Amino acid sequence: MTTQTSTEGGTTPVPAMAATIAHRVLVNYRVDPDVTRSLLPRSLRPQLVAGSAVAGVCLIHLTGVRPAWFAPAVGHRSRNAAHRIAVEWDTADGPRTGVYIPRRHSSSRLVRLVGGRVFPGTHSPAEVTFDATRDDLAVRVDASDLRVRVAGRRGPGIPFHSRLFESLEDSSAFFQKDAVGWSPTRSGMLEGLRLDTDAWRVEPLAVIDLSSTFFEALPAGAAEFDHALLMRDVPTRWSSVSEPAPAA
Repeated sequence: MTTQTSTEGGTTPVPAMAATIAHRVLVNYRVDPDVTRSLLPRSLRPQLVAGSAVAGVCLIHLTGVRPAWFAPAVGHRSRNAAHRIAVEWDTADGPRTGVYIPRRHSSSRLVRLVGGRVFPGTHSPAEVTFDATRDDLAVRVDASDLRVRVAGRRGPGIPFHSRLFESLEDSSAFFQKDAVGWSPTRSGMLEGLRLDTDAWRVEPLAVIDLSSTFFEALPAGAAEFDHALLMRDVPTRWSSVSEPAPAA
C-alpha cells in the first residue's frame, strides 16, 4: 500500500495500480507562455521549449486496470482524457519537472466514482471512444464541458514533424522524463501521482483531423498544434508521489 501525498493535512491511502496501455495518444501544442501561466497554480511555471510552453491532451485506453499485486488477466477497462501542461517547480533539492493536469475526463463510471481515492485524479464524465484499424486511429471525447476529435494515420514510414523537437527521440525523451503529474483534488489542493513503465516506446501519429474545445477557448493564436505521439500495448503502473505537493 502506498499513500497519496497532499497538502490537506494528512494522507489518503491509495494502492499502487497497474494496467496495460492499449492505446495512448499524446496530442501536443505549442502555447504562448504568458497564457499558459494563467492556467497554472502559483507554485508551478511552464517548461519552455524553443520559446514555447508545451501542453496537450493525453487520450488513453487502459485494459487490465487493477491493484498492482493482482494478476494481469484480472482488471477493469477505462477510456480517459487528460489535458496536461509541462511544468517545473522548486524544491529544497532544486527544480523538478512534471506535468500539471487541470482537467480529467473518463467514460468509466467506476473511475469517476473512486477517482482521487483508488484511481488517480478526480474525473468528470465523458463519452470517450477509440476506433482503430491497422493504419488508422480516431478518438472522440464528448462531455458537457469539453469536446475533442483526433484522427490520424499510423504505422511504418509515418514521418515525424515538429517545431518543438528536432527528432522523435528528442520528443520521446522529453515526455518520458515527466512521469509525475499534479492535479487538483475536490478541495482544490494538488495531488501527485507517478506513471512508470519499463517498456516506454512511442511512434509518430500523422494527424489528419483535430479539434479541442479546451485549446480553442484560449486567446486566438495562443495555441498551435505541433505533433502527436502514439503508444500501444505498453504495461504501466502508477503510484503516489512521496515528495510534498507544490502549493495550489
